[in-house]
Amino acid sequence: MLSLTKEQETQLSIELATKRQEHADLDAAIHTLTQSQLADRMLIQRLKKRKLSLKDRIVQLENILLPDIIA
Repeated sequence: MLSLTKEQETQLSIELATKRQEHADLDAAIHTLTQSQLADRMLIQRLKKRKLSLKDRIVQLENILLPDIIA
């Protein structure tokens, strides 16, 4: 099991919060662009790909900060 210092834990928590906010912002942007008549499909696809990579990083950070406890 990975042992983190308080400083590392704080840094990862800040990164997690930042990534979650960026993910939510991208979700809103994608929704707005999708509703627009002038939506650029390539831009939407790039944003969706970025959103997916953010989700992957969020899951990684959550697994580091909140590891599963096997009883």
